[in-house]
Amino acid sequence: MRDLLLALLHLAVVTVKLCGAGGGRAVIAENLLLKQQLIVLRRARKRAPNLKSSDRLLCGFWSIVLSPGRIRKAALALQPSTLLAFHQALVRRKYRRLFSSTSCSKKTGPKGPSEALIQAIVELKSRNPRFGCPRIARIISQTFGVDIDKNVVYRVLAKHYRPAPRGTGPSWLSFIGHTTDSLWSVDLFRCESILLRSYWVLVVMDQFTRRLIGFSVQCGAVTGADVCRMFNAAIYGHGAPRHLSTDHDPVFEAYRWAATVSQVPLSHPFVERMIGTVRREFLDHVLFWNGRDLERKLGEFQVYYNAARIHASLDGYTPLIYACRNTVAPADLNPMRWVSHCRGLVQLPVAA
Repeated sequence: MRDLLLALLHLAVVTVKLCGAGGGRAVIAENLLLKQQLIVLRRARKRAPNLKSSDRLLCGFWSIVLSPGRIRKAALALQPSTLLAFHQALVRRKYRRLFSSTSCSKKTGPKGPSEALIQAIVELKSRNPRFGCPRIARIISQTFGVDIDKNVVYRVLAKHYRPAPRGTGPSWLSFIGHTTDSLWSVDLFRCESILLRSYWVLVVMDQFTRRLIGFSVQCGAVTGADVCRMFNAAIYGHGAPRHLSTDHDPVFEAYRWAATVSQVPLSHPFVERMIGTVRREFLDHVLFWNGRDLERKLGEFQVYYNAARIHASLDGYTPLIYACRNTVAPADLNPMRWVSHCRGLVQLPVAA
């Protein structure tokens, strides 16, 4: 009965439109535009062919026939991937315009050394680790008769040479990180909002349990005082660690930060891998408006990461599932409420 009433109402609206000036043309154009939108929406289902240039031109031509009021009410058929790709293109264009020296395309540079010469340089360095770049360049010139500069040898070794590790044991930083003592790692990374404003995010993680301690957001440039404020906001409610590790960023060498935290080791790749995980699994798939919106979304990701990720599992179960296995759910309880109840049971994830 409801569908019948809606159909009659729609028929009455179409009849009124047809009776107006240019109503038949507007109704036909609107139906054709709706058909094109359905084709766009069904592309992900593989039930319709991809749009051609002629289809896009026809869709634009039909939109000209519609009145301005109907154009504002017409829905735009866009996929989230298209919107995210457009945002990434705007971000790349922003940084290209900010940091590029010229807008025109540069000429190609000189051709680099051949593969045989690169292999010879790397092999010579591997067999003689104590040889420097000037000596290797002199030996290559005397042996093969190739005029090569020491700077070319340096660039080749920096890109292709990887020295063998001298020992198989862990470093002191990894050794401290795997002990029961509290070692937290701090690092900064940058992300862009919908309005292309730059926001710096400070992330704090625990090396032993691999869990996130907290995030803090700053809009614009970051100074030593801002780092101290962001660090205090990120660790609020967690106390202070016994050890703290940072990287070579000049911000962490400021006087106020050095006066607050002294004699800290350098950060190892665990926090860099954490930042990569946050980007790949979360920030690359969402958009945010301002710093408060970003803090809220990062807080939700922190709850998910600490409670339901397999990195902190025990016996092959995530912390959330492991907590629920040891309790019995009431028979009349909603499953979604039971999941929320189990999430509340997980205070700290169990280390592997």
